[in-house]
This record gives sequence, C-alpha cells and structure tokens, in this order.
Amino acid sequence: MILTVLVIFVGCTIWTVVHSFTSSKLLPKLDFVGLAQYERLWGNDRWMVSIKNLAVYGTCSMIFSLVIGFTLAALLDRKIRFENTFRTIILYPFALSFIVTGLVWQWILNPDFGIEKVVRDLGFESFVFDPLHSDQFVIYGILIAGLWQGTGLVMCLMLAGIRGIDEDIWKASRIEGIPVWKTYVQIIIPMIRPVIVTSVVLIASGIVKVYDLVVAQTSGGPGTSSQMPALYVMDRMFKDQNLAQGFAASTMMLVAVAIILIPWAYLEFGGKKSRG
Repeated sequence: MILTVLVIFVGCTIWTVVHSFTSSKLLPKLDFVGLAQYERLWGNDRWMVSIKNLAVYGTCSMIFSLVIGFTLAALLDRKIRFENTFRTIILYPFALSFIVTGLVWQWILNPDFGIEKVVRDLGFESFVFDPLHSDQFVIYGILIAGLWQGTGLVMCLMLAGIRGIDEDIWKASRIEGIPVWKTYVQIIIPMIRPVIVTSVVLIASGIVKVYDLVVAQTSGGPGTSSQMPALYVMDRMFKDQNLAQGFAASTMMLVAVAIILIPWAYLEFGGKKSRG
C-alpha cells in the first residue's frame, strides 16, 4: 500500500508538476520554459471563466449541501414513520454516476419535455425555466444536479453524528425547556463538529474536481459559460494535445485541494496534539 501511494500518487504528482514547467505538446519532454505555461493559463479567458464558475458553484454547493443535509438529518432524527424508506430515497442518487445524474437532469431541465413543459401544460403559459441554455443561469442548473446527488451523503453523515449524541443531553434540554431548534443550533451542531468538518472536506474535494456533470449536461456550453477547471484540463490535454498547459491547470487544482486538506489535517491532528 505504501509503495503504491509513493509510486502512483506521489510519483505521478511530481511528474505532472515538473512537466507543467515545460513546453510539452503531444508527448511529454523536459524542455523547461519556466512559468510560461502558468502565465498563459492565467491569461486565458476560458480558464478565468472556469475559476469564476467554480467559485459560484463551490460557494452555493457548500452552503446548500450543509444546510439541506443537516435539515434532513434533523427531520429524520425525530423518529418519523417510514424513516428507512425516506433515508433510502434521499441517499439513492449518490449511488448513481455523475454522468447518469447529469443526463437525468438534462432531460428534467429540457424545456421541450421537462419542468417547463409540465408547468405550462398546467395552464401557466408564460412560465420559463431553461437554465441550461442561459449564459447567466447555466451554472445553477448544474448546481441543482450536484445537490440532488450529493446531499444524501451529507445527510447520512450528519444523521450518524446526531445519533451519536448521548440521550441524557436531550433529556436535560427538555427538562430545561429549551426549544428543539435551539437545542440543535446551540448544542448539537457544536458537538458534531468533526462530522461537519469531514463533510466540508468531502464536499470541497468534489467541488474542485467536478467534471462529469458539466460534460453530461452542457459540455461546457452555451459557449464557454459553464466551463470548469477539470473540463479545461481535459480539453487542453486531449483536444488541443497541449500536455504542459493541461499539467499547469492540474497543478493549480492540486494547490486548491492542498489549501483545503492542510487546514483540515491541522484541525484534526495538529490541534488534538497541541491540546493533549
């Protein structure tokens, strides 16, 4: 296992970073050109659009995934009837591939036979809901599909954390007359902080590498309005046969993941050691 990690993960990562400083095209070559690929990358309009889209998608995905996931977990924690059925239904989309999810929501959001057509058939002739063909709203159409698939996992993590709370805490809050919502907000959420941190890391890593949903729903369109960093990497490496440019974009994605993982590792391991 250690050998696999060192050779496959660490070795290939170093190889990619090194070749991002070269002029590699169809085939890799050690012809160093300094920071030329990175200057070209950050001067590329398509890359800048992908960064903007990632910021919008990432912010909304993080907030809504946590809020919806925790809300669903809190509702299921109230010991409702058919809890197992609801939990299975909510978690089921996570079992699907992103390609399948993207295609399903491409059909649902299609104005010819999706939500728009259903609402218009009900008599609302002026209703318009076609985000995937709008430069301004296409990223939110992708966001809907992402939330539909990923929120179930967050819900299960949150529910496991809530169910791990000692029952005596609930009894004490009821005796004190604390409202249920205030118990969740002021007591339960701080107590399940490790679960929340883990959820944040999982959501953030999925945000950085989002690719399948975009390909299945829009292929980066209309125009370049739904470009994402991972799609930019694949297009540069395989469509344009420009390995070095793709490696430079991959390295920037690696930096983004490191920015997420290093604070998490410190909070989970370094913070514990210092408190100990």
